[in-house]
Amino acid sequence: MAFVLGSRSLEKVGIVGSGQIGPDIALHMTKVLEPDNVAVVVVDIAPQALEAGRAKLDKKVDKGVETKAFSPEQGAAMKSNVVFTEDYEALRDADLVIEAATEDLDLKRRIFAQVENLAAQGAVLTSNSSHLEPERIFESSRAAERALVTHYFFPAERNPLVEVVPSDKTDGAIVEWLLAFYEAIGKVPIRVASRYGYAIDPIFEGLFQAAALAVEEGLGSVKEVDWVARKCLGLGVGPFTAMNLTGGNPITSHGLDVAHERVHAWFKTPALMKETMASGKPWEVPARGEKVDVPLERARVIEERMIGAYFGLVNEVVSSGITNVADLEMGVQISLVVRPPFAFMNELGLETALDKVRAYRDVHPNFPIGDALVTQQGSGEPWDIPYVLRRDEDGIAVLTIRRPAVLNALNQDVFDQIGRHFEDVAGDQAIRGVVLTGFGRKAFVSGADVSMLARIASAEEGERTSLGSQSILLAIENFPKPVVCAYNGLAFGGGNELGMACHARLARKGLAPLAAQPEPNLGIIPGAGATQRLPRLIGLESAWTLLRTGRAISSAEALKLGLIREEVEGDLVTAAAALARDAADGKTKLEPIQKDPIDMPDELPDVDIGHLSRAVDAVLQKAIREGTQMSLDEGLRFEAKCFGEICALQDMRIGVDNFQKNGPRKKATFIHR
Repeated sequence: MAFVLGSRSLEKVGIVGSGQIGPDIALHMTKVLEPDNVAVVVVDIAPQALEAGRAKLDKKVDKGVETKAFSPEQGAAMKSNVVFTEDYEALRDADLVIEAATEDLDLKRRIFAQVENLAAQGAVLTSNSSHLEPERIFESSRAAERALVTHYFFPAERNPLVEVVPSDKTDGAIVEWLLAFYEAIGKVPIRVASRYGYAIDPIFEGLFQAAALAVEEGLGSVKEVDWVARKCLGLGVGPFTAMNLTGGNPITSHGLDVAHERVHAWFKTPALMKETMASGKPWEVPARGEKVDVPLERARVIEERMIGAYFGLVNEVVSSGITNVADLEMGVQISLVVRPPFAFMNELGLETALDKVRAYRDVHPNFPIGDALVTQQGSGEPWDIPYVLRRDEDGIAVLTIRRPAVLNALNQDVFDQIGRHFEDVAGDQAIRGVVLTGFGRKAFVSGADVSMLARIASAEEGERTSLGSQSILLAIENFPKPVVCAYNGLAFGGGNELGMACHARLARKGLAPLAAQPEPNLGIIPGAGATQRLPRLIGLESAWTLLRTGRAISSAEALKLGLIREEVEGDLVTAAAALARDAADGKTKLEPIQKDPIDMPDELPDVDIGHLSRAVDAVLQKAIREGTQMSLDEGLRFEAKCFGEICALQDMRIGVDNFQKNGPRKKATFIHR
């Protein structure tokens, strides 16, 4: 068997290096490629490294079986598909080889000189370098057009981000294939132009440098600065804790010193780091669960320094032109677990953000202030952060909702951007149809951003919010060109409502779950059309149960019910684009949704709503029963009114608060009023 994507197939993946990151890359590869029985080979010349790597991978797979992330059969297959060996000959005929050795230029060059003679003809060759430019690594390569950097982040089997960094010789088709490949196997790739350290590490290492300088200046202890930085930047762990966890002191120190020469003069290993490395001791950081009491004024000064440094570092990267706002916003948030920078600046106001950067430079005169933030602040407009991306393929506009950190959840920015894209497409004579899809494989759209719901303060505001969402979906429903939804992953709540507004829906085969209207679990009802469109698409009896219980259905069940037109085994977006093209050419008719009232059966099924709010359920039943006896437009307005009514109930607050505090797994305790 083989993994097939486009014109390329993978039967064997090779990984060179069984140190800190190689086994984790192997684990991810064997996990995602196990269904296709792809062989994964890990090569290292050190027997101890191979033994440790094998033990590390097996332990993580066993843990996955124990926690039911994998079945016992899947776990066994994953382990058996991976070979750890000293023999480079095992890489023969590998279709993809990822070098994950130490950050040593000469070593990497020697490895690729061997690999080029062993890998399959036309194989893709990548280096998991964290800093080195691909032009340097592949300077003498005979396969430079197939070679580039793919930079993973710790821990590589779980951290989704991969920086894809081509050289000036890399074939563009290889780059596009790798971007599609990583998305297909659950990673979040971003394309970055070649520069030392790429896009993310100058921010990661620069934040550490800023934290160390704050300690050197006497603003606080290591523990205090680590604590304040984590809080003010929304970091998963503080900068010093990150060094302890990753063992990153040596590579960060080297990276900062080389960046001093190749990126900007401000970058430099702090004296504090040199002292700590010489001592061999870890950084003294807060223990897990420890709360550090930092005097308010001290915390304020540290916070100002760290935020100013953060904004400045991000601005330097985007000003360099090696990446763009959308990719950097997403990439930093996902890889470093930190507040997304451009949204953070917009929230504070760009004048305030620029003041913070300038204040940091007042203390560190050689700190970079790139042109981008200065120009953007001068425009009087906030950063434009694209969450809905458009690409055109043979007369079809493909719109991709990309917010992977929140499973592509809808917020007002996403709604607005969808609306603007449809306005643009309507006037574009070269475009004959639209495909609407989500980024990645997990989710089309996981629902509405719950923080948006939490801000609703009254019934009137709830009704306005519902009508606003409905207006975008009505524009899609009434769009003069064919609109096909490609359900690449789960479509819950507002995601399924968005899909139902399209003229046809296709889904990736085998999705379980695919669709649900889980609003009752949050103490609310659908507000973007589900109470009216779902009954018209699958019948009132089926919709009645699904809407009131929030039960999820698979793609197979969705096909039987009539929610989707087809389950697609191959390339979903290609199939959706072909359908839109055929509809535009008149070869295929896409049946419009029924806009007249629908027949009410004599009886509707009894439904056990369990722990769900009876008060919410009463309004939901009213929205369905009465709304479906109106025209679709009237029913939607009635749904919005009912949604507003829900927003005045105590159970709405209870449900939304429970979700925000505990996530979707813990049931809310409703009081039925």
